[in-house]
Amino acid sequence: MKLSIIILNYNVRYFLELCLKSVEAAIKGVEAEVIVVDNNSPDDSCEMVKRLFPSVKLIENKENFGFSKGNNIGVAEAKGEYLCILNPDTVVAEDTFTKILKFADSKQQLGIIGCQLIDGRGEFLPESKRHIPTPKVAFQKLFGNTKNYYTNAIEPNKVGETDILVGAFMVLKRTVYNEVNGFDEDYFMYGEDIDLSYKILKAGYKNYYFGKIAIIHFKGESTLKDKVYAQRFYGAMEIFYNKHFKNNSLMAVFVKLGLKLFTKRGRPVKKADVKPSGSTIISSQILKELKTKLVRPITFTKNLEETASNTQIVFDSDDVDFKTMIHFMKTNEASNQNTYRILVKNSNFILGSDSNETKGEVIHF
Repeated sequence: MKLSIIILNYNVRYFLELCLKSVEAAIKGVEAEVIVVDNNSPDDSCEMVKRLFPSVKLIENKENFGFSKGNNIGVAEAKGEYLCILNPDTVVAEDTFTKILKFADSKQQLGIIGCQLIDGRGEFLPESKRHIPTPKVAFQKLFGNTKNYYTNAIEPNKVGETDILVGAFMVLKRTVYNEVNGFDEDYFMYGEDIDLSYKILKAGYKNYYFGKIAIIHFKGESTLKDKVYAQRFYGAMEIFYNKHFKNNSLMAVFVKLGLKLFTKRGRPVKKADVKPSGSTIISSQILKELKTKLVRPITFTKNLEETASNTQIVFDSDDVDFKTMIHFMKTNEASNQNTYRILVKNSNFILGSDSNETKGEVIHF
């Protein structure tokens, strides 16, 4: 078995369906298995996986064990030479795994490989590649200075070594994952990807950012960015510093004070900075049913390159492949105010997200 894809799900049934559809297309020609670990979702995620994806190995936890333990449970069942830790609120391209595995096979002392993440509007997510958040760097970031937090020396479309990669998409050898004992289960959610990346670096391996491939990470789906988020995130960072930077006592004190300040204040939720779209352009004629669900005028076209700005574009995944969607979103991100929705193949809903800070939208028809 070449690749085991581990998807930890909690209560994002519709985004999980889209993710699995994209993964299905991406593993054609790859000796791969897909393992979904469900952390006791209250929605019908498990029933959907059983019904629509019978070849997927489904693990149904009876409680929410959090990100680290949930993924470790999935990895324990994996048989692949490589692992891909993948969020359920992602969309991969058809050539994602073939390209990244070819790159992986060419490297010695390989640690983790990450890729270019874009949000639901095509905007690059800078956390795709980061430096080690030493107490000094983290303290600067807490107060708005991110110069030393992100690996800005590597351009988004390029390839290079980086320290820290994001848990939404990580590819690494299963032997390396097991050598460092996987995700530290002291972290319930947040910080565990930083910890794993750092442990692997300390074990003598090299982490890489592979910007030649891009995937969508809707990001706002797994959790809401509220005060609970702030408490969990900054609490996780405190675990990280206590574990790896005990000797830096003075800076650790400053960071701890900063963490307490931000935890009390909470992280502000940003509203999507999107102007109302003048019309909706749909890539396939089969979506006429949506006229009753969308208030904007609808135009049908397959020539998306001629679409105007400030438009909502609905991609029909039966008509447009995922690689084309991702490329179009990424290419047009800076030049217009478009928003995007995706019709999941053989389903009766569209979904998308206009902000990486808030929940996305699911429309049934």
